[in-house]
Amino acid sequence: MLPNNRIKYLCLLSLIPIHMAGQENKDSIRSRHLDAVVITGARNETDVRHLSQTVSVINRKQIEEAMQPSLLPTLNEQVPGLFVTSRGILGYGVSNGAAGNISLRGLSGSSGRMMVLIDGHPQYAGIFGHPISDAYQSFLAERVEVLRGPASVLYGSNAMGGVINIVTRKMPQDGIRTQLRAGYGSYNTLETEATNRVRKGRFTSVVSASYNRTDGHRADMEFEQCGGYAKLGYEMTPHWNLRGDVNLTHFNASYPGPTDAPLVDGDQRITRGITSGAVENHYERTSGAVSFFYNWGNHWINDGYTPSQGEGPQDDRFRSFDNMMGLSLYQSMQCFAGNRITVGFDWFRYGGHAWSQYVSGDRNGTRSDLVDKHENELAGYMDLRQDLARWITLNAGLRADHHSRIGTEWVPQAGMAFHLPHDIELKASATKGFRYPILREMYMFPPQNPDLKPESMWNYELAFSQQLFHGRLSYGINLFYIDGKNLIQTLPNPNGSGMLNQNSGTFKNTGVEIQTSWHINRHWSADANYSYLHLKNPIVAAPEHKLYAGGNFTQGRWHAATGIQYIAGLYTSVSPVRTEHFVHWNLTASFRLTNWFNIYMRGENLLAQEYEINAGYPMPRATVSAGLNIQI
Repeated sequence: MLPNNRIKYLCLLSLIPIHMAGQENKDSIRSRHLDAVVITGARNETDVRHLSQTVSVINRKQIEEAMQPSLLPTLNEQVPGLFVTSRGILGYGVSNGAAGNISLRGLSGSSGRMMVLIDGHPQYAGIFGHPISDAYQSFLAERVEVLRGPASVLYGSNAMGGVINIVTRKMPQDGIRTQLRAGYGSYNTLETEATNRVRKGRFTSVVSASYNRTDGHRADMEFEQCGGYAKLGYEMTPHWNLRGDVNLTHFNASYPGPTDAPLVDGDQRITRGITSGAVENHYERTSGAVSFFYNWGNHWINDGYTPSQGEGPQDDRFRSFDNMMGLSLYQSMQCFAGNRITVGFDWFRYGGHAWSQYVSGDRNGTRSDLVDKHENELAGYMDLRQDLARWITLNAGLRADHHSRIGTEWVPQAGMAFHLPHDIELKASATKGFRYPILREMYMFPPQNPDLKPESMWNYELAFSQQLFHGRLSYGINLFYIDGKNLIQTLPNPNGSGMLNQNSGTFKNTGVEIQTSWHINRHWSADANYSYLHLKNPIVAAPEHKLYAGGNFTQGRWHAATGIQYIAGLYTSVSPVRTEHFVHWNLTASFRLTNWFNIYMRGENLLAQEYEINAGYPMPRATVSAGLNIQI
């Protein structure tokens, strides 16, 4: 950690516009306008100005400039209020000691309060109810849309705190494009990926593959991952499209335990698969889709043992097969000028089978079931948007969500957006979010409790934004207040000994989020964001202060980007209480040797900070990597 005076000095420097970005020409201006059209928050393509909730968009250019195999580090920098835990140079893992916990405004994705979507389809482990962070790789994404705040009206239970929607890649014009990237760096870290995109008449395809590995910055911290993705599309008519995709990733991870209690044989072998298909229609006054998705996971985990505490090798391995499938139907209609009504239907089935497989002793070859259960959700929803004159848009929505065990949950939301002179947008919204208890909380391991009730919350938000100088300079500020009840926590059992999962009462989060972007000229640009979060009770992985400032510079064949992130008031543990603060400085640079070939370099934590995000797991000091990009 840095002394306080150095931290303050670096934070002041980070407020100076240093994000030096691409060429300011007609094409780049046009791409920024296209970024204002989003899908998340309305199901259909919508100008983000007409939504009463806040959506952050990370485009393909930003993803490629980050040169990261995973999407999450880029989101961690670019989205205010969002934070992702990490424990090493590459990979997140699962189970004990894992990282990759996504939190937004103090609501944690590790407990199913944040939903990740791929092309609008939910992606989470059927038993544990949380996203699998290593499955969200950069080669998938054309762009990522992050709705900051509840999205339960459109997406149901696990969208209580917000959603991350990965919009997959496509080929916009006829032709064939192939991209290859390979890099090598600190701790024997190798990163590779290849993508081929084809469009010929009505047919489109995208095929991607990747392989990444590292020795890790600590002993017994190896990580290895391979993955592939394929999507096929066919335009049956000018108004009807057919598409299908499949995504597969497998990773092997080792975790060494905290530094004060090193772990032996902490190993994981995880395979995740995803497939979906959709029939889409697009007319001038109506659009919609029917889609089916299925995702699954096969987990093999050895929790290891701690010799320093007198433990010996585990005599069992955790095994599970989980899955989630669903059917989604929606149609959006414009009944008259300024009006848009979206009506939808969702059916989800999720769950799985988990067991302990014994490998030693008298029980060698036997197994003990932990849970074998599936549950269903059936829901219908309506979302209404109405423009009044040219300066106000009203939004309202309602979802009726029926759970096979718990019953029916009603989920309303309402808001308005004012389109004021001088490109000013003023928004206000009140939105309900909810979360059904996940199978692990109800049925697996002490302190399971099958009588848990759903969590629920209201998010009240005010947002102000403005664009100046024909969109070259933009800024915005959001104020939010979260009022929740029935938060599920593990507390002493009031009716006996031990601990028990319980609906513990209320939770209240308040905060402010600020962001700005300035395209200075054809060579330079700058952007920054800041979030402040006040919690009634401390929560792990939800920093009080989060600041990022960065920039891009392009001149001829050279491109450079840099960014500084400041984190303060980060709880790495609440029992005992541990907090952390640090400054993280990254730098990337590339040089284009030919029209189709360039080389790059990436440096991370260049201030060589000593810090922890997960308690007991120190992060690596300064790391570097270099590689090449080929585009033909």
